[in-house]
Amino acid sequence: MNIFRLIGDMSHLFAIVILLAKIWQTRSVSGISGKSQFLFGLVFTTRYLDLFTVYISAYNTTMKIAFVLLTWLTVFLVYCKYRATYDGNHDSFRAEWLVITAAGLAVLVNHQLTVVEVLWTYSIYLESVAILPQLFLISKTGSADTITSHYLFALGSYRAFYIINWIYRYFVDDYFEAIAVIAGCLQTVLYADFFYVYVTRIVRGKQTQIEV
Repeated sequence: MNIFRLIGDMSHLFAIVILLAKIWQTRSVSGISGKSQFLFGLVFTTRYLDLFTVYISAYNTTMKIAFVLLTWLTVFLVYCKYRATYDGNHDSFRAEWLVITAAGLAVLVNHQLTVVEVLWTYSIYLESVAILPQLFLISKTGSADTITSHYLFALGSYRAFYIINWIYRYFVDDYFEAIAVIAGCLQTVLYADFFYVYVTRIVRGKQTQIEV
């Protein structure tokens, strides 16, 4: 494992921890898209089906378990424990279309037509667009608080570092995974406008929230 993947993984984990810390401190899930969190839950569950059948390393296993459990914990907090603070009216993106489209594409475009391989491919496609309900929620409400903005920036950074990781592996290991790279680039593009606003308004301007 190279340094770029490690930084990407840490950025990803940091993003989830930021979100959980926000919920714990405020006792509120306001501004958080439950639909995006549910989609991420589907992503990690379908991607890590080999968790208990294929052992790569203690680090790999630990990270897989952490992503699955922490994401579903977030879903539980949004839809159960702090449901009274959940803004369901604004979290209205038609996420089911993302689920259906990703599933159809996974069946049509994959490396091998087996259950495990199709579900892995499905998780890659779905992750590339899973953040859309969260971005849609922000556009509906017109703003995002600083903590939510930090969460999105860390999540986007994870994908950006993974792109660098893929470039590194292509030149050093002669390894190229087309499906993951294309989907990852699409996901990073979705964050591009948010990155610009984050840097110009939150980092430089020291604003307490991002207005869109």
